Amino acid sequence: MKYKIIFLLMSFCSSAALAQGHEELRKSIYFGGGSYDIDDEQILMLSNWIDSIPNLLEKYQIQLISHTDPIGGREYNQWLSKMRSRAVYELLLQKDIPEQFITTKDWGIENPVYSNRSYSGMRMNRRVDVIIYPLVF
Repeated sequence: MKYKIIFLLMSFCSSAALAQGHEELRKSIYFGGGSYDIDDEQILMLSNWIDSIPNLLEKYQIQLISHTDPIGGREYNQWLSKMRSRAVYELLLQKDIPEQFITTKDWGIENPVYSNRSYSGMRMNRRVDVIIYPLVF
C-alpha cells in the first residue's frame, strides 16, 4: 500500500512536470528485499505511464537507474541491481520501445538516495528509476 501511494504521488508529479515543460520525467519501480520481481500493479502503472507520454519514441530517450540496499554485500547487490534494471528493460521492450532508446546504470549499493540506516530508507533504495529525457538533436 505504501508503494502504491508513493507511485501515485510520483505519477502526479511527473504529469505536472510534463505539463510545465520540465526536461525529464521520472517513475520508480520498487522491489522487495533480495528480489527483482515486479508486481502486477507496478507493471500496469508503468505501462499506463509510458502510454500517457505523447510522441515518446520521437522526442525522448529512457534511462534506467537501479539501486539496492546494502544487505548482502557489494558483489551480490551489483548483480541484483543489474537483474532489477533488466526486469524493467524487458517490460519496456514488451511496450515496443526499441532497445537503442534505453540505457541503464546499475549503482548497486553505491550512491543511495535514501539513508540505509533505517528500514524505510533501505526499502526506498530497492528500486529502478525510469527517467525519460528529451532527445537532443
